[in-house]
Amino acid sequence: MMRWARVLAANILLAMPFAAWPQSAWQPSKNVEIVIGAGAGAAADRTARVIQKIIEGRKLVPVTSSVINKPGGGYSLSWIYLNQHPGDAHYLAITTLALLTNTIAGVNPLTYTDVTPVAQLFTDYVVVAVRADSPLRTGRDLVERLKVDPSALSIALAASLGNQNHIAIALALKAGGVDVKKLKIVVLNSSALSVTTLLGGHVDAIAATATNVLSQVQAGKLRVLAVSSPQRLPGELASIPTWKEQGYDAVFGNWRGVIGPKGIGTAQINYWENVFGKVVASEEWKEAMAKNFWSDFYLNSRDSRTFLEQESRRLKALLTDLGLAK
Repeated sequence: MMRWARVLAANILLAMPFAAWPQSAWQPSKNVEIVIGAGAGAAADRTARVIQKIIEGRKLVPVTSSVINKPGGGYSLSWIYLNQHPGDAHYLAITTLALLTNTIAGVNPLTYTDVTPVAQLFTDYVVVAVRADSPLRTGRDLVERLKVDPSALSIALAASLGNQNHIAIALALKAGGVDVKKLKIVVLNSSALSVTTLLGGHVDAIAATATNVLSQVQAGKLRVLAVSSPQRLPGELASIPTWKEQGYDAVFGNWRGVIGPKGIGTAQINYWENVFGKVVASEEWKEAMAKNFWSDFYLNSRDSRTFLEQESRRLKALLTDLGLAK
């Protein structure tokens, strides 16, 4: 009887398609690298360091981890580096819209189909800021100045043309009648560097995520003219009006996610999905969300790929309309 049962079980396994066979558990066996396409202090860098702190603090992985900054090429250098380790789930990277917009804007051909989506994490919003001594006091002031001469003011942003910062400000300015194709855009490697450049008087304005300007706003050195959120942000940024409040129909959010190199298998994806599920459920993550004005947007690997497919089509239409597509 026992022998008959073993034979039956073996026949059932042989009849199963290979993909349905039970897969052996996987876990990292060496240091995990979390790769960032921007410099230290950038929003993506901050995201990675929050993740690393939670992973290590809660011992969610059995190995060490490190955050690696690979700025350049509008985040492309970090994703190129990631794909130098195909199928190796010890390498992860933080994404922004640039994963899609770089291709659409002709910056770099690498896109979401060239990597392995692991998870989507959150959405945040973009502000436009000037020095405290600037004559520009509102978003409307900026629009009216650039409507007369779109190249009259220099606007710094990170880390590539056609990315979330570029789209957010271009949408608002176009809604106000500005020819956004003639804007004087200065591309830098991080929003932190954009802030430094603005403080030094080398540019007239910057477009960056809210957390990158908060400390300088609190210090009285910068003034925020508008935010791209649908409603005002909470807490210390509650006094900043949205573009919509100022008469411009321009709402745009930036998402951040996690990817692995191309060729990662199901077992590795399942492992990291489980880890990031625990990360976003932690109290530390919720505190970081509130502190950084992030809006929850968690998706697993399969849903992330579906989202990226849909978002790629939406962004192509949007960038084409703004004259930023190649």
